[in-house]
Amino acid sequence: MPLAAVALLAQTRTASVLSIGDGDTMRVREGNRTLNVRLACIDAPESSQAPFGSQARQQLQALAPVGSSVELRIKATDRYGRAVAELTRGGRNLNQALVASGAAFVYWQYIQGCVRQTYSRLETEARLKGLGVWGVSGGVQRPWEYRSRQRKPSSSSSAPSGRRYTCKQIGSYAQAQVLLRQGHSYLDGDGDGEACESLKG
Repeated sequence: MPLAAVALLAQTRTASVLSIGDGDTMRVREGNRTLNVRLACIDAPESSQAPFGSQARQQLQALAPVGSSVELRIKATDRYGRAVAELTRGGRNLNQALVASGAAFVYWQYIQGCVRQTYSRLETEARLKGLGVWGVSGGVQRPWEYRSRQRKPSSSSSAPSGRRYTCKQIGSYAQAQVLLRQGHSYLDGDGDGEACESLKG
C-alpha cells in the first residue's frame, strides 16, 4: 500500500450519522459523500439472532443517534467497500462500549489495529458480570458461526425458481427477506442473514 494511502487510513475523520444498519454497521455522511461503515474489531449478533441482534442495534443507536457527530478512525476497507473503523463520540470509544455492555463480541479474527488487551479486558468483565449476550450461559452463538451456518443450507440452490432478482427489481426490504427465506441466498451478499440491506428506510 502506498504511504499516502496508509496516511489517509490513519486519519481521524468527523462524520454525521445517517442511519444504523445493525449492531456493528452504520451509514454516515463525511463532507459531501456517504460512507458505509463497519465497526472494527467487534462482531454484534445478527438482526435475525433475536433478541440480541435488535438489542445491539438499539445500543448502537443510543451511543450514536442519527444526526449526531462521530469521529472515525478508519483502519481498512472491507470486501464490500465499507470503511472499517473505530468510532468515538464525546471522547468515548463506541466499539469498546458495545463490547463492555455485552452487546457485541470481540472479533478476534480481525483484531489487528485495535488495542487487543483493552478489548480482551472489556469482554472478560462483561462475561463475568453476565451482561447482554453473556446473560446466556457461554454467550449466544457467535455471529461469525451463525453466518457460516446460514450460508451452508442454501449454497446449493442460489435461485430455486430459476429466476434471479436484483434488489432494485424487488423494491422493498420486506419482500427481499421473503425471497431470501425461499432460498435466494445471493441477495444476502455479505452473509449476515439479511437481504438487500440497501432497501432499508
